[in-house]
Formats: sequence, structure tokens, C-alpha cells
Amino acid sequence: MRTRSLRLRLFLAGALAVTLALALAGLGLVLLFEHHLERTMDDDIETYVRKIVSELTVDASKGRLRVIRSAPDPRFERLHSGFYWQVATEAEGESERSPSLGHRSLEFPAECGSEDDIRYYRMFGPAGKPLRGGLRCVSIGDPAAPLEVRVLAALDLVAVERARDAFATELVATLVLLALGLAFAMWVQVGLGLAPLARLGQEVGEIARGARRRLGHEGPREVQALVDEVNGLLNEREKEIARARNRASDLAHGLKTPLTALAADARLLRARGEIDIAQSLERIGDAMRRHVERELARARIRHARAIEPTSVGEVVDALARTLASAGAEVAFDLRVAPSERVVVERVDLMEVLGNLMENAARHAASRVRVSATGGLFVVEDDGPGLAAESEALIRERGGRLDESGGGGAGLGLAIVQDVLDAYGGAMRFSRSDLGGLRVEAYLARAAADDR
Repeated sequence: MRTRSLRLRLFLAGALAVTLALALAGLGLVLLFEHHLERTMDDDIETYVRKIVSELTVDASKGRLRVIRSAPDPRFERLHSGFYWQVATEAEGESERSPSLGHRSLEFPAECGSEDDIRYYRMFGPAGKPLRGGLRCVSIGDPAAPLEVRVLAALDLVAVERARDAFATELVATLVLLALGLAFAMWVQVGLGLAPLARLGQEVGEIARGARRRLGHEGPREVQALVDEVNGLLNEREKEIARARNRASDLAHGLKTPLTALAADARLLRARGEIDIAQSLERIGDAMRRHVERELARARIRHARAIEPTSVGEVVDALARTLASAGAEVAFDLRVAPSERVVVERVDLMEVLGNLMENAARHAASRVRVSATGGLFVVEDDGPGLAAESEALIRERGGRLDESGGGGAGLGLAIVQDVLDAYGGAMRFSRSDLGGLRVEAYLARAAADDR
């Protein structure tokens, strides 16, 4: 299974490399330690061989080779002690051996080499135990007819193997502790290395929420190119949005004059008695006017830019006074704390709450209740509410009354939905405990920043 975490991926790769390096280092140290023990053993073997050579003599009465003192170390006297020596002539074969060999004998590993040269070998002794042996060939006796003698001393390697195994055990424990320390250091190092990317991701999130306009310009050279490219894209995006907003605004404003003329013609026709034609023109003009208003509202929506917090209480109070002065004969129950603030453009918040409160005031019997907490805004009325088929159609089509044939309230809610879409929000309809409609508008960006 492929991991999606870059930090974990880098850490695992580093941990694998460190593990392999420590394993190879541990193996090398064990081999070096064993080699060091064998060289130390070779020094002891050389001492024993030279000691035995110094004790060699030829029995003049019998003409045979003899070792004067056969115990350069007491362990050569104990049976199968792991300390063995053996001497033999080239002509007669074996002549003397240490008491530790008992009735057994060692097999000479090679022929004689140069004089005074000791050669070292791995060999097997009694019971098949591994030995480290040293062989030296010397000439003794009458210089005219010297006797060629091979001298072999061998020591048991079991002690070396035990020391090697003990060293390896302690070394493994040490390397494990070292690996844990290196793993922690790697985790910290990877975290420090990825910290600029984490900050970059945080800044991108802030841009998406509208908390900042650009990525920070201070950063390592490795990520600065990415920062510059993203900032360039943001600049181009902002210019495109500004151009699109200006085009939409110009188009909407350009249509206002013809619509005003159309309304004047409708009044003129009504005055002349052409009531049907005048009503048809008024309906067409009203529909076009409301669509122009919707496009103007869309053009005003702010996208992905730094936003100053807006006081919800001030906006709600201003809207309630405006609706009251416009002739709304309802009582507004405002349940918004004076300190309630959200990171939403003031004009966008007024579009949302203004349309919701206007629709509620239009259909309410006597009372409209408005409450707000963070990014959640609730507008309720005590009117007749929505018919069951209208509620079902709203839920089916995503809560857009303009598509459901819901009358004059539809376009206002469509504008609300446009603003909510820009902020990643949502709208939900339900029955209020006042008896009428309950509309919940959630502005995701406002809630995220508010938390």
C-alpha cells in the first residue's frame, strides 16, 4: 500500500538506509573484532612455537628428537584443554606431542616453508573443534647433516567465538539504541525540511478562505519558484475576475436604461387603455430587471481575497430598519449578540440576510425572528410556510426556489444561493416553531475563520 504522507515516505526511506548502514557497520565491526582476537592469538602461538623450538634437542645416544621441557604453559598438560603442540621430523614423522592431545595427533596443514617463518592456519583438533595453528620448520642437530623438524602449536577457537558472540550481542543492543536516536533525529530533520511546505499549504488554505491575498515571499530557494508561480497565477486570476466582474456590471448597467424606457412605454400603453399589452411588458421588464439585479449581485461577490470581519448585529439592525421604513408591517425579533462578527464581505452578508429577511417579512403574519451564531444564520417567520410539494422540490433541486416556480421569492433566494456558493456554504429549509418557514444559511468560510 502506497503511503500518501511525504514525511512518512522520507522517514521510511531514511530509516531503511540507516538500518542497512548500521547492519553493515555492525557486521564489519564483528569481523574486525574477531580478526583482532585471532591476531592476538597468533602472538601467543608464536610465543609458544618459539618456546618449543628453544627446547628441542637431539638425543645423541639414540639419534632421536626430544623436547627437554614439554610444558611452555600448564594448559598443554591437561587433556583436551584446547592448548596443543606437536613436533615431527621430515624423515621419521611424528616424534613428540603435548600431553593434552592424549592418544590423538594433529594433522600438519602444509609442508615446511622458509626457515624461521611461522604460518598460521585454521584447522580441526580433537572432537572436531576448530583450532588456530601456527607451523614453523627448523633445522637442528649436526650442521653437516641437520635434522628437518616441523613444530606446530594450536589453540582452541571456542574462546574466540564466545568473545565474538558476546561482543556481537552487546553491539546489537548499542546499534539498536543508536538506530532509535537516529530515527528520532531523522523525524525531526524531515519535519524541519518540510516545514516550508507546511507553511505553504497553510498559506494556500488562508488564500482559499480569503484571509490573505498572496503567498509569503520569504522562503527557501527550493520552494521560492513555486511561490512565485502560484502568486503569478493568483495575480492573473484576480485580473480575470476583475475583468469578468466589470463586464457583468457594464452589461447590467447598460440594460437599465432600456428597461427604464420599457417601463415608460408600459405606463404609456396603460394610459391609452392597452392594459393587456402593458401588463405583458411590465412582467417582461420586471423579470429582466430582477435578472439584472442578480447579475449585479453576482458581480459584487468577493472571491478569495483578504476580508475584514463584519459586525452581524449592525447589518441585521440596518436591514430591519430599512424594511420597516419600506412598509413591512411585521415585528422583527433580532437575536444577535452585539459582539457577533464574521469574516464575510459586508455587501455579501447584506445580500444573504437582506433577501431572506425581505422574503420572511413579505410572507409573515406579524413576526420575523433572526438569529446568528458564527457562520450560521437563521431567519424564521410566522406565515403559512411552504407547501409540501414546494419543500420537496426545493430539496430535490438544491434549495433554489427560482427553479420551482415559487413566485417572487425565487430570484432573491437564487441570489442568496449564489453568495453561499462563493463562500462554500449551503441553505436548508424547514418548518419553524413560529408556524412558518425556517431558512438556515451556512457560510462555511465565515465559520472556519470564526472558529
